Order: sequence, then C-alpha cells, then structure tokens
Amino acid sequence: MSTTLSPLITAEELIANPKIILIDARTGANTFETYQKEHLKGARFVDLNRDLAAVPENPTNGGRHPLPSSQDFAKTLSSLGISPSDHVVVYDDKNGSNFAARFWWMIRAIGHEKIQVLNGGYPAAIQAGFPTNSGIETFEKTIYPSQEWKLSLADIEEVEKARKNDQNIVIDVRDKNRFDGLVEPLDLIAGHIPGAVNVPLTENLDENGFFKPADELAEKYKAILKDIKSENTIVHCGSGVTACHTLLAMDYAGLPIPKLYAGSWSEWSRNDREMALKENK
Repeated sequence: MSTTLSPLITAEELIANPKIILIDARTGANTFETYQKEHLKGARFVDLNRDLAAVPENPTNGGRHPLPSSQDFAKTLSSLGISPSDHVVVYDDKNGSNFAARFWWMIRAIGHEKIQVLNGGYPAAIQAGFPTNSGIETFEKTIYPSQEWKLSLADIEEVEKARKNDQNIVIDVRDKNRFDGLVEPLDLIAGHIPGAVNVPLTENLDENGFFKPADELAEKYKAILKDIKSENTIVHCGSGVTACHTLLAMDYAGLPIPKLYAGSWSEWSRNDREMALKENK
C-alpha cells in the first residue's frame, strides 16, 4: 500500500492547515486528565490501552498490547468522528512520537491515506505557537467502514522460522540495554529473540527529538537490510507499540513497510521459546 503524502508533518505545516483532524495520543499516568487540562486546540483523545490495543488478562497470547480487531478499530475511528476522506494528524510527547506511530500504523493498515504524525510532537507544536485548549472537544461521530488489516503482520510462528533463515531479518527496536538483557522494566524476563538484530528506535531521531532526514534514514536501513525484501523483514519491540516508530521511519525514508510482530518480546518471553539472555550471551 502506498501514499503520496509524507507520513510526517511539521508544526508549521499543521498551523497552516486548519482542516486537519487532530488526534492526541499522549500516554503515561493520568493521560485523560492531562488531555483535559491542556491539549492542542481541536484535538480528540485516544487511549493506548482502550483504543489502540486489546489488552488481555494473560499477555502470553499476543503480548501486552495486541492489536484490536480491525472492525473494533473502525468503531474507534467512528467515535472519533473520522471519515475515510479526512486528513488526520496524530501527535504525542514521547521520544519522537512512539505512540502516535502506533495510531499511524493502524489507520494506514486499514487503508486510510491522509494520515500524518506531527514531527517533534506536542512540544514542537507549542514551540511553534499552535493554540491549546482544555476540557473535552465536541464533534460529530461518523460511521467508518470496517476494513481488514492491509499492512503485513507476523505471528510468533513466523518469527520462529524467520530468525533461523538468512533470507529474513528480525529487527528489535528496543534500547540496547534491554536487548542485551541488562535491564527489563516491563516484562518478566530480560533478553531478546535469538537471531534478532538490535536497531534502537532512538537512532531514527536527531539530537532534538525530530526524525532524521529521509535520505539519511534510507541509507541507514538499506545498509541494514542489504538485499532482504520487505516481506522478509519483521520489526518488533516490547509489545508492538514502539516498533511502529521504526515502521514510520522506514516509510518516511521511502522504503516499503515491513511486517509488524505485534506480540513482540512480551509474547515471545512468556512462551516456551529460545531466548538470548545475559548469562548466555
């Protein structure tokens, strides 16, 4: 699936386009209260756990943030007042748009073309003088037609096969300390999927938290992928959220969007799978 619209938009471009539907995907403690206190004017709120994931009681099956069904996500878009023809921009305030990238991937995956992530997120918009508001925005709901996921996904069995095949590559975007098994703040076991290569998502960004230029990212990922095709490339993280940041970076670089392993380390590490841990590195 391709689109001629850049996946990123600057704060200045956002200010110049008043017809955009804004989505606030900030997360953390008391996110809705934070949104109510202050958000970009006109922005509609989404919650990672409620709207962008189907959080299970047992992360063994699907990890900590499995995707909801595409039909349920279409209902979320309807509740946000989004129609297929709308131009949508999503923002957050975490490390270069980690959670906004999850929304971006999901709406792209059901075929929505006019979707962008705010480069630099909330701080960039404030710096540029974008107005803010408090409380809850009012808007009319729509009926967004249900679609199947159109971007590629990999499950745990495909990852098992891919990690042992030199015609495939499995990319882990978590920071190096987590990949090396030195720390693990979220999951039960520290380590990584054997055979995976570590390309931290922070390498997509410059020193100010903005995405690096598209040509620089293209050169970087072409060197990593070599001749491996996009359909043989699988990207994952801890729970399938921040992996979307790298999928966004690769799309911005003009490269095909690889497969997302949504279960990621949170699923892999809870199953009877081989793991690369600190003690056996």
